[in-house]
Amino acid sequence: MNFSSTDVTSSIHLALAPVFLLTAVAALITAINGRLIRAVDRMRFIHKELTSEKIHPTVLREHYLKEFEETRRRGKMCVLAVFFDVLSGVLISITVLMLFFFDSATVNQKLSLYVFITFVAGIVCFMTALIIVMTEVFFSYSSAIWNLPFDTEEEAPDTSKEN
Repeated sequence: MNFSSTDVTSSIHLALAPVFLLTAVAALITAINGRLIRAVDRMRFIHKELTSEKIHPTVLREHYLKEFEETRRRGKMCVLAVFFDVLSGVLISITVLMLFFFDSATVNQKLSLYVFITFVAGIVCFMTALIIVMTEVFFSYSSAIWNLPFDTEEEAPDTSKEN
């Protein structure tokens, strides 16, 4: 094949448009990982509290168990969002490769269909990841506004005697 500099330049321009979406994919993965790390750290803390030798009041133990389950659900949402975000990045990368390598060749309808399918699937996966992240954020907020297990000072355990 004979490639002119104009053909190569045209291929690069065509392939660059979806590349900008890849930066959004990477930024979203970073944000989701931060949320996942916080959820895992919180689950570890709660697990440590529940398995320690300390005797917790029943109400506090129930609170920890509820929080543990809700935090685990948040972690699962983060993992699912990362899955769709990574899948989005892979599909968009395939789109970029097809646009770059096959733009110079004779573009047929079958290739155009593959480019269309991979790009649209990549966008749908990205939107799915965004929706899951939004759901996790709302879920995280709603679980953070629970009432504490001790609403009054009389119910709270006396910690002043520990020293």
